[in-house]
Amino acid sequence: MPSIFPSIQPALPSCSPERPVLSWIIFTGEYPPQPGGVGDYTRLVARTLAAAGNEVQVWAPPISGRDEGDAGVAVHRLADHFGLRSLLVLSRALKGLTPKARILVQYVPQAFGWKGMNLPFCFWLWMQRRRCFIIVMFHEVATPWGDGFGLREMRRNVLAAITRVMAFFVAHSARRIFGSIPAWKKMLRPLIGKRTVEWLPVPSNIPNEVDLIRVAKLRRELLNARSVQFLVGHFGTFGGHIADGLRIVLPRILAQQPAIAILLIGRGCEAFAQAFRARWPELGDRLIATGLLPAEAVSEHLSACDLLVQPYADGVSSRRTSVMAGLALGKPIVTTNGFLSEAVWKESGAVCLANSFEEMADQVGPLLANSAERARLGTAAAALYRERFHIDRTVAALRSNVASAAAGPSAG
Repeated sequence: MPSIFPSIQPALPSCSPERPVLSWIIFTGEYPPQPGGVGDYTRLVARTLAAAGNEVQVWAPPISGRDEGDAGVAVHRLADHFGLRSLLVLSRALKGLTPKARILVQYVPQAFGWKGMNLPFCFWLWMQRRRCFIIVMFHEVATPWGDGFGLREMRRNVLAAITRVMAFFVAHSARRIFGSIPAWKKMLRPLIGKRTVEWLPVPSNIPNEVDLIRVAKLRRELLNARSVQFLVGHFGTFGGHIADGLRIVLPRILAQQPAIAILLIGRGCEAFAQAFRARWPELGDRLIATGLLPAEAVSEHLSACDLLVQPYADGVSSRRTSVMAGLALGKPIVTTNGFLSEAVWKESGAVCLANSFEEMADQVGPLLANSAERARLGTAAAALYRERFHIDRTVAALRSNVASAAAGPSAG
């Protein structure tokens, strides 16, 4: 891992007209081994671009350990979290780039430090718009407005206002704007006018192929450990509103279905399970928490389940890598419909949709009793993923910028 200091920076690649897509520069607020869905997504995009013959450089905040090497991907760690020292390094490194250079920004306001209020970085990015071909992927746009008049709501509204100013500068720096869900178009519209925001769903960031023999062995071990007939899984990070939903869904499922065990997969599952057992001791013995697993093991544990339950207060949407993992593996999924849900979830029939957490829990029993419907859902899930959400779709959309490169830099 190269050290990044103002006195020595690696030169960023220039993009000549003869090689319009062979060089990519990615700015991200997190990157593995830092935990986080955006970091995992960014690594997947970087690796896939590199595998297609592109030269890829990633610029990310500092870490205490070492980066894991990926062929064709150079990871540069900045001196701080995209603060003033980092901007000095990046400004020097960007000198001499032609307008053909590709800069891909993985944007989440909170990911760029300064407690989600890094206006200097956003303004600096806007200043680069004339000489760099900037592409922005909005994973989130801004903090929601508060709806009260207390001190807490006032602070929230200050943050909401600042993050919208940040989004304004970031969006106007870009030649092309992507959003992880269509709902971001509505949030961006007052900031960008009639400019186009394209939907670019987030793919699964775990392997979508597994060793079936290993999965069958794992399934037998998990079922025998609890003397049950079915495994119902959940994959996520077990925080915030997701945990609130699980505290409604899981006790109801376990109480209704004595022949099942719940398999919790993902960072934070052990702490959630401990708290669950303390609150519902009569149900907690059928809760299995895997702890933090390597990506390959996550795929195997998900594949061992009969179905997955993925509750989201705002509804299932294409920015949820947790549901994408199940789709990619062809698993039947019970999830929630909400205000952020895209039409494709209902139109495709690839998931079992509920309008409330209680309704979601009640759908599990009938689905476990209907193996034919589970098989249909699994086949439909895998087909939907291949057609709409696969990483190849992401890279194809990013590479399509080549056709419009000749138009010159954005005037902002």
